[in-house]
Amino acid sequence: MTAWLLPENVEDVLPPAAWRMEDMRRIVLDLFRSRGYELVIPPLIEYLDSLLTGVGADLDLKTFKLVDQLSGRLMGVRADTTPQVARIDAHLLAGNAVNRLCYAGSVLHTQPEGFHRSREPIQVGAELYGDPGITADLEILTLLLDALAACQLRGVQLDLGHVGVYRALCREAGLDADREHQLFVALQAKDGSSVAALTQGLAPGLAAALQALPELYGSRAVLLDARLRLPQLPKVREALDTLDAIDRALSAAGVDAAYDLAELRGYAYHSGVVFAVYTPGRSHAIAQGGRYDEVGRVFGRARPATGFSLDLRELVRASSV
Repeated sequence: MTAWLLPENVEDVLPPAAWRMEDMRRIVLDLFRSRGYELVIPPLIEYLDSLLTGVGADLDLKTFKLVDQLSGRLMGVRADTTPQVARIDAHLLAGNAVNRLCYAGSVLHTQPEGFHRSREPIQVGAELYGDPGITADLEILTLLLDALAACQLRGVQLDLGHVGVYRALCREAGLDADREHQLFVALQAKDGSSVAALTQGLAPGLAAALQALPELYGSRAVLLDARLRLPQLPKVREALDTLDAIDRALSAAGVDAAYDLAELRGYAYHSGVVFAVYTPGRSHAIAQGGRYDEVGRVFGRARPATGFSLDLRELVRASSV
């Protein structure tokens, strides 16, 4: 084996792509700064209990682990920056009613998230803590779209969902954790036959509602269709009301969004609106985010939070197409 061969899905960035990446990093961070977001630089590595607490098994599986030679404690190399920013908000900046924070730095994954994806994404993101309103969700969405426009990405597609719909249906159906997870996997894969099998034995209205979720995808008409096809549970109505309000605001700003009520990205810790942005000719999202009001609970300060992240490597590739 060649001594200088890099690990699989780990790569150098060479000229001129390296300069394009650095230019985009500066453009995006300057935009964040102009909107009142303060830069934080969390450590690349920290104790595993604070790095992973409360974020679910998916991130645990993505995280490289090692033993600290000084303390003997287990440490992890961050696979996502959001838990670290939540810790900073909860402990180091706890005196502020609202925190607008941003970051830029590498994360490391044990497995790539898709074909030809790097295991070392260069993550740039912005997060808003302390504001529970739709105005905060809109601020974050607008900031993301403005950042992509500043990097001269054209023809982007914004997809929106709300984890509250699925969560409310599962709670009403009384699903145990294992069945809920299996159903989650089937919905993410848009596997209608598996969804039908997993909903057998449920009350007819709930089974039909869960089976309808993969079909509730498309333009804003989906939101009206959802009100007709889903049960009138308070949390379902609340989620659809939130998406309606966001849609009206986006439409007024000239932004056309698509809606996907089976989109459950980050379900383990998201608590409300979730979103992803796609670019033409690419199957995976260029950016993603949503609301995660519970992520700070383990740090003693669960409060409203919403944000997004994007990968500079993917941003450069998409801008070159």
